[in-house]
Amino acid sequence: MSDIESIILSALSSGPDAAIPDSFVFAATSNLDHNAIVGTCKSLQVDAYVSLAEQSTQFYVLGKEAESILEHGSQEIRVLNALIAAGEAGLGMPELQTAVGKDVCKIGMGNCLKNKWAKKDKASGKLTAAVAEAVKDEVQEQLTALKSSSEEDNTKSLDAKAATALKRRKLISLVTRKSYTITRGPSYAPQRIKKSADLTKEMLDSGNWKTTAFKDYNFQTLGESVGGGYLHPLLKVRAEFRKILMEMGFEEMPTNKWVESSFWNFDSLFQPQSHPARDAHDTFFIKEPAATVSVPEEYYERVKTMHEKGGSGSIGYRTVFERHEAMKNLLRTHTTAISSQMLYKLANQPGGFQPARYFSIDRVFRNESMDATHLCEFHQVEGLVADYNLSLGDLIGTIETFFRKIGITQLRFKPAFNPYTEPSMEVFGYHPDLKKWTEIGNSGMFRPEMLAPMGLPKDVRVIAWGLSLERPTMIKYRIDNIRNLFGHKVDMGMTKNAPICRFEDVVPEEGEEEKV
Repeated sequence: MSDIESIILSALSSGPDAAIPDSFVFAATSNLDHNAIVGTCKSLQVDAYVSLAEQSTQFYVLGKEAESILEHGSQEIRVLNALIAAGEAGLGMPELQTAVGKDVCKIGMGNCLKNKWAKKDKASGKLTAAVAEAVKDEVQEQLTALKSSSEEDNTKSLDAKAATALKRRKLISLVTRKSYTITRGPSYAPQRIKKSADLTKEMLDSGNWKTTAFKDYNFQTLGESVGGGYLHPLLKVRAEFRKILMEMGFEEMPTNKWVESSFWNFDSLFQPQSHPARDAHDTFFIKEPAATVSVPEEYYERVKTMHEKGGSGSIGYRTVFERHEAMKNLLRTHTTAISSQMLYKLANQPGGFQPARYFSIDRVFRNESMDATHLCEFHQVEGLVADYNLSLGDLIGTIETFFRKIGITQLRFKPAFNPYTEPSMEVFGYHPDLKKWTEIGNSGMFRPEMLAPMGLPKDVRVIAWGLSLERPTMIKYRIDNIRNLFGHKVDMGMTKNAPICRFEDVVPEEGEEEKV
């Protein structure tokens, strides 16, 4: 038990009707801090050791200027005394300021003229006294009476008119002090026994729970709010993209496999084994297991032949196709590794080829230098359509439909090169916030050298396009650094408070042409 707590409980120990009339007076007489007294009393009140009744006391306090008036007199009396001493000659403003001080002169001269204790000669500008003798200093007398009275009575020592005048001159201010009347509570005792909040194993083992006092449970109080899980902004945009692609008739590919063989990631796409992207400084290779177990052998031989000798109008790469290079395991550099597997299954399924639309949104990995817009891992959105006699126009139309559904209508297409698509196009969209065209994706038609070894019919064409998930997410949520979106530096508060992602399908008005 603290010393203050002991003093309070002891002061109430004289009888059932014992009380502390005013906690402020009690603190002053006990030489204790009043705030500490109040804090301890509120703690005792929680356990019903004391009861508190709030009371308030109003009284006037004197300002710094009032203290000066008590010692030297009011400004108007000091100015009047200086004018009486000067006689009929009077005093000019400079002389009066020298005699009483500039601040005293400014206040006192106005009050003297107002009370008609002084008069000013218009010709000379000098002030002379209008009364022969000094008058009573009522302001000083009022302040003296106020200071000599007790706090409880000093508001009665002034009439309302005098108090208003002194407050207007900011000589006094009215203060309200809150304090408490302290009496015994229902559970009063000379010494407080702390109640336990929890039933512990030790109490059960020793049997002390039978005699231990426990705190009452408040079944009406609200518990701490439960923080649930929150979707990351990337997942919100991903969910919206999935909905859009499914509305367009696309089927999601199984992409829950991050480790791929070089065969599916590169070779099946007709990407040469000497391509720079297959170097360790661009790709993360797996040490254990370093090689894949198996690939479809017949398909492997057809891919090998296409690389070494060509086919379908191509001469191939005319280089030796090495098996150990094709079998290397790696973290996939694009989800197109899954696309090639899906196309191979599509070509060899029972019943033969059937037109299909596939999409995927998943993580890929590249050994790149990290900066504000690049990380070693990111999410790729990819879509493809496999059907008979598709053309570049079908590709452009599909891309325009998708981007229109996420609110981008101004598109441009630029010729580009990809090892496994021909023709290939980069997709640019106009960014209304940045006021410029920015690259938003890549696209093309899969090459015959890629499709022929799979066993697809000769007149089947496959159009494909892809973009990152991070870039549209950063634009949507106004994030300028990718490390603030994805990775260990992400602010969890941002994830919690990120709004729902919604893209509006922009439908061109009738007769309006989209800008391409």
